[in-house]
Amino acid sequence: MSEQRGRTSDEAIYQAVRTAIVDHRLRPGDRLPEDTLGQTFGVSRTSIRKVLQRLSIDRLVVQRPRRGAEVNRPTARQAADVFANRRLLECGSIPAVVRHFTPEHHRDLHALVQREQAARRAGDRSAAIKHSADFHTQLMAVTDNELTRAFVEQLSSLSSLIIAVYGTHQSIGCDCGEHDELLRLLEAGAVEQAERWMDHHLREIEASLEFADAPREAPDFSTLFDDSEIAS
Repeated sequence: MSEQRGRTSDEAIYQAVRTAIVDHRLRPGDRLPEDTLGQTFGVSRTSIRKVLQRLSIDRLVVQRPRRGAEVNRPTARQAADVFANRRLLECGSIPAVVRHFTPEHHRDLHALVQREQAARRAGDRSAAIKHSADFHTQLMAVTDNELTRAFVEQLSSLSSLIIAVYGTHQSIGCDCGEHDELLRLLEAGAVEQAERWMDHHLREIEASLEFADAPREAPDFSTLFDDSEIAS
C-alpha cells in the first residue's frame, strides 16, 4: 500500500481486512502481523490491534500467545457446531421468511443465485462461496429480525472459512441443492418442504467437508489490498 494513501480510518481497515478474509484473499491460518499491517495501511500498531480485536469478536481472527493474530482456522468440532447452529437458526426461521416473502425479495435473492452459478461455471470457487453466504444472510434479512440476520451472517462467514479450507466441489456444487429450488418453495408458501430443504442442504454441505490441512505461503500484504477498496 503506497504512502500517498495516508492514514486510513480504523473502520476502513476493519472492512478491508474482513472483506479479504470473506473473499478468501486471506485464508484460514494466515498470520496477521501488527507491524506489517500497520505499514500497509499507514497507521500505528495500536490501530491495527483494535481492528484485530474486533475481528476476534467476529471469530474471523484468533489471537494466539507468542504468535499473535491469524485468520481463524476452525476445527472439525467447531465446524460441526457452526452447522448445527445454522440448522437451528435457518430452518427455524423459514416460517418467518415465508410470512414476509415478497416478489422483491425473490428478485434480489434470485440475482444472488445467478451470480453464484456464474462464478461456479467460471471456476471461481471463492466468489461462489461468497455469493452463497450472501444468499443465506439476505434470506434471513427477510425475517425482519436483525438479531437472526446478524447471527446467520457471522455463522455464514465462519462457514465460508470452513469451506475454503475443507470444502470439495460438492460443498458449493449442485449436489447440495440449487438455491433457486428453495426460492420456488418459499414463493409457494411450502413451509415444511422449505424447512426440510434447508436442513438437507446444510447437512449435505457439512458432509462434503474433508478435514485435511494444505500448506500455504504467507500473504504479501503490500499487494493484497487494492487502492480502490479503501478510502484514505
